[in-house]
Order: sequence, then structure tokens, then C-alpha cells
Amino acid sequence: MLSSVTILVMNAGSSSHKVCLYQLPDPTPRWQGVVDWTKEMGKALVTTKTAQGKWEEVVPVTDRASVLRDFLATIWQGERRVLDRPEEIRVVGHRVVHGGQVYQQPVPIDGQVKATIREMIKFAPVHNPANLGGIELMEEVLPQVPQVAVFDTAFHSQMPLPAKVYPLPYRYFEQGIYRYGFHGISHQYVAGEAAKFLQRDLTDLKVITCHLGNGCSLTAVRGGISVNTTMGFTPLAGVMMGTRSGDIDPGILIYLLREGLTADDLDRLLNRESGLLGVSGISNDLRTILAAADNDRAQLAYQIFIHRLRGAIGSLLANLGGLDALVFTAGIGENSAQVREDVCANWEFWGIAVDPDRNHSRPCPIDISRDRSKVRVLVIPTQEDWAIAQACYEFVVKGVV
Repeated sequence: MLSSVTILVMNAGSSSHKVCLYQLPDPTPRWQGVVDWTKEMGKALVTTKTAQGKWEEVVPVTDRASVLRDFLATIWQGERRVLDRPEEIRVVGHRVVHGGQVYQQPVPIDGQVKATIREMIKFAPVHNPANLGGIELMEEVLPQVPQVAVFDTAFHSQMPLPAKVYPLPYRYFEQGIYRYGFHGISHQYVAGEAAKFLQRDLTDLKVITCHLGNGCSLTAVRGGISVNTTMGFTPLAGVMMGTRSGDIDPGILIYLLREGLTADDLDRLLNRESGLLGVSGISNDLRTILAAADNDRAQLAYQIFIHRLRGAIGSLLANLGGLDALVFTAGIGENSAQVREDVCANWEFWGIAVDPDRNHSRPCPIDISRDRSKVRVLVIPTQEDWAIAQACYEFVVKGVV
């Protein structure tokens, strides 16, 4: 067993770029940072954190790659540095949203892997370009360091065909149009952590994991395998989200096309202008929605959000034939006691009952169920970056990279 391995994890998105540096097997990041591209037009908010402190600065953006190069250099340069030289990094791990039909496990990155990620841009046009950009940037910054891709779609690859195949002409399934599912790294991680928390074998558990953030998805996990999930061919499907509509009648799209909207118009409408933002008219941030108690549209947006989540849980229960644990995670799932309480309301007939005091407790992970609850209701922080680092570590231990 290796005594210590330095691993850099990159989680690149369209609105932010997150980076964590781990010294495995220690699960605590030695250095972590975020570049937020949405802070101000032409500027980025750069936040870094180490054991020595936290730094925030707003920097001008001429091109994102230059900002990221300077950002990464602070790992081994200046007052924030935690390494003496960049060569100490043994491997770089990347979250990649879409691996298509090809990649169902983490994989060392080579030219063919990059080509597949590029090909999958047509299925994930918001996320895969940013993921690929992060990979290519690290090829410039650390050209001798191997890289590993960990795919959000991989965990859902074993879903049974009735959950995976859409009721379209079968030729479309053969062309790769089917339910892929997303947030897989998070769902797999918290399902495993739930088993540890309950001191149960994951292969014996029936779990519903609720990843609730600006993007939301729920997954039914039976025996450690994803058997159904709410997101589908794209991350647009499923429950209502911050700016995404989730599932709607496809006839609406046909109607809007006939009314003159283009495909790009629909893309913008459904991905960026709908969800909590679209209904409320004020924000995609649930905290703002909850604070607007006197705003009827904001309250309606919240009610739809809860209604859709309850419906998704009911649908996934049918796939499991029972339930041992309901798990909440991600920004909303971990931090909104009200959402957890409202989602679990009226489920006592199924054995789900939340204790109000426990629901408002910290820290996590925590069991917020009442003592009589047959189903354990857990709040477990997701740690996608740590899961990616562990996947990289396994490749190092096996001598693959």
C-alpha cells in the first residue's frame, strides 16, 4: 500500500471551476478553490482555502484559460502554496458529465477518451465542453502527469432496459437515445455512505438518494446498483430545478415550435429560463424563494418543487418494492430543513417520519428520522471530489497510472 499520493481533482462547469488537492489516503483537502465565472461581467470571483486561511479576490477575465493557469499556480507558488513544485502531483482526476455508451467506469485519459468526450458534447452541450477544456488545460500545465476521467453517467449504466429505453421507435435506442442519468458520482457515493452510517451491507439495502441543488435528481439504488433515476437522455429531465423545467408534456415543445420558436430558443427556455426561476420570476435560488413569503409566484414555485419531488419518490418506490433509507444530499438537500420536512410530509403511511429537532441539527451525516420511523431518513454530505480522488488512487495502487 502506498503511504501517500498527491491527487488533484478538477470539477469544471459552465458557471464555475472547482479544484481540490488531496494527499491520499487523507480525505481532508490540503488546498481547495473555486473560480466563479458568474460574479460580474468580465470578472471572476476566485476563492481559495487551505489550513492557513481563506482568500477571495475578483480578477479580470480576458480568457478563462489564463485565469485558471494563475489560479492553479497558487498551489505551488505564493502565500497559499501547499506544494514545493507541481511535479509532486501524481495524477489529476476529472469529473466528466457524459461518457455515453462507451465508458461505464473511471478510465485513464488518452486521445480516444478525449475524442469520446468531445463526441458526447452533442448530448451534454453545457457540461462536456467545460470538462474537456479542463483536461486540455492540465495537459498544458502538467504535461507529464496522467489524468483520469470519472463519469457522471457511469453509475447508471446497469439500469434495466425497461427503465432505460424510451417508448420511441427502437431504432432511436440503437442510435444512443436512452436514459443515461446523471449526478452518478454523487448518488453512488452517498448510497455507500448511507450503508456505512447504518452499519449495513449496501448489497442488502433499498435506498432512494435525493441530490438536490441547482440541478436535482433522484435515484433508486437496490443492492448498490442504480435501477432507475429521474434525469434521462440529458440533465434536463426529471424533477423541477433551479432554471431547468424537468419533465413536461413533449407536446408543449411541438406547439412552441409551431409558434415559431427555434431549437436554440427551446434550449434556452427549458435549461436557463424555467424551473424555480421561470415560475417565481425572481430567482433560481431556493433561499430567495423561501424568503419571499409574500410573493404568490415564489410560493407557487416552491409548492411545485415539493410536489414534483414527492411524485418522483413515489415513482422510484415502485421500482424498489420497499425502502430502507431516504437520503438527502447536495446544497438544498443538506441545508434546507424545510425542504426535507415538506418532502417527507404525508409519507408516514410508508413508514417515513421526520423528527423536527433532529431535522434542524448539525453536523452531518445525521439520521433525522423519528424513532418509530421504519424508513431511515438521512442527511449525508456529498463529496464528489473525494470520490474522484479515491478512483484515481485505486489506479495508482494498481499501477495503471
